[in-house]
Amino acid sequence: MGGVGLRVRSLLGAIPNRLQLAGGWIDQPFVSQHNPSPPGSMVVVQIEPDFPVMERSGIAGSTRAIAARLWDGRIPPRPPAELVRELYAAENESKAEPSGSQDMIGLVYPGVSRLDYDISVDGGLFPSHIESCCDPEVAAWLSRVLHIIPMAPRPLGYSPLGVKNLTPEWVSLLGRCGAECYAAIVKRDLMALGASLNLNMRCWESLLPHVCRHPLIAPGLMDLLQAYQGDYPGAMFSGCGGGYLIVVSEDPVPGAFQVTVRVANA
Repeated sequence: MGGVGLRVRSLLGAIPNRLQLAGGWIDQPFVSQHNPSPPGSMVVVQIEPDFPVMERSGIAGSTRAIAARLWDGRIPPRPPAELVRELYAAENESKAEPSGSQDMIGLVYPGVSRLDYDISVDGGLFPSHIESCCDPEVAAWLSRVLHIIPMAPRPLGYSPLGVKNLTPEWVSLLGRCGAECYAAIVKRDLMALGASLNLNMRCWESLLPHVCRHPLIAPGLMDLLQAYQGDYPGAMFSGCGGGYLIVVSEDPVPGAFQVTVRVANA
């Protein structure tokens, strides 16, 4: 756990955290149904729970809390696909707007995972295929080049779904940038990884403009994103309305902290 003290570790718990990288939203059927060339892909990364997570920050904190209650604080040694569906059902019971299954998959599957979504498989609720990489060298590289800067939690009363421009061209690009992100990570290609994050943000801004710009979101947030994208190979927000800024760089990023990619469930 990277030197985290025993008392801090006991408070943070054993359930991992997860980051979503490029392709997020393709796990929602209302998006993937418009993909003219399925499957569309997205990337989730399981990380060690070695820092306290902001609420409403796009790191699946609410799903993690449900998992901790459901499984007594630790991922059970059962088939991961079974655990994902169990957690999905618990998270989304009676929800009008269900959370996507990528939240659950990122908490259950170690390493870096590419999730392929096709509306013709399980109605697009679960991936048609999951490709995972638990190579320690890849995990160490990704841990070194990801830099996390706290921005702000999603504002209360905010919704990202007020405007939907779900054009097939942009949905296809969203699913493609997820595949490109995974390939870049496996190859340890910094510039391609950064490009996939930048493309992801362009897709979000086109498809669901309120993800990036909304009356309740601080107006300077996108200016900051574009500045980091100009100074570093790539950057994206951890979720809707801000949360954390994820910056890709071989060099230190002032004000950022780093995470540890987890390659095996304890």
